Amino acid sequence: CVCVCVCVWQSMARIALPFTSGPLPRSCSSPLLRGPCVRTSFGSLLVPKGGNFPASRSLRVPATLIDQEVRFVECGGADVVINSSAARTRGPPFNVLITGSSKGIGYALAKEFLRAGDNVLICSRSGDGVKKRVQELTEEFGPQHAWINNAGSNAYSHKPLVETSDDAIMEIVETNTIGVMICCREAIKMMMHQHWGGHIFNMDGAGADGRPTPRFAAYGATKRSVVQLTKSLQAELQMQGIKNVAMHMLSPGMVTTDLLMAGSGTPQAKFFINILAETPETVADFLVPRIRTIAGNGKAKPRYIRFLTGIKAYSQILARLAFNSRKNRHIPEY
Repeated sequence: CVCVCVCVWQSMARIALPFTSGPLPRSCSSPLLRGPCVRTSFGSLLVPKGGNFPASRSLRVPATLIDQEVRFVECGGADVVINSSAARTRGPPFNVLITGSSKGIGYALAKEFLRAGDNVLICSRSGDGVKKRVQELTEEFGPQHAWINNAGSNAYSHKPLVETSDDAIMEIVETNTIGVMICCREAIKMMMHQHWGGHIFNMDGAGADGRPTPRFAAYGATKRSVVQLTKSLQAELQMQGIKNVAMHMLSPGMVTTDLLMAGSGTPQAKFFINILAETPETVADFLVPRIRTIAGNGKAKPRYIRFLTGIKAYSQILARLAFNSRKNRHIPEY
């Protein structure tokens, strides 16, 4: 199973474009814009109605153009000079693709990026090939600044491995390991040819730190593999001299998603969910600003962003034992 884009929000960025006055070129069609525009060698600009370009005017420009390196364009007899410093700005809005984002933490991340004004493509699993979608994505929307491999599955199975069906094991491995591998491969292929490169974020989960995950052993094994895969891909990028793409890890901790709550039937599970788990919105509010900071940074340095650190977890457990805090936060404990 791989992911495809199922919904798109396209926002526009406003940047200053100083140019000389001149006649309005012929209107042209644009896959992103509606209305009069100027066809250039690097895309289309939306221009005001009328017969002339005003001097030193801020226009609405597709966010994808911010990633371009354009100094001078001649179009329709008018000399259009793009401010080189503005054109090279790596700042927001960012183009962000999130797999597994039709619900849970992925959906919360998408909403938080949109709230920040970014362009977000939400994806969910389908039988279509991710390679085809990546090509369509690049042609229509331009460079992707961040790609978040959030899709994950435990097949809603919380039982010993000896009781787990072949179909459940295959779903877990195909989604959490094979799907992430394919998405990383295609994201790297796309981003290595972008001027600004890009950042790929893989989501960890229970078992990523090597600790045992009884009753969902297959899930834990795949999440451990994601950490190893991320390190290996970063080493390959360095080996190949690809300096504009970086691999990162995201650790959301325990999140009150359907995947977690499906295994909340035991007293022990309820105890730890109430103490350590947070809502998808709370986790997204923490992760998104940090992802955006990395996306806007020209340095391709690997990062591991953790929401639930060891110190934070132990302090919350101690607070529960000492003061009976955080009880019944998400699930009634009897």
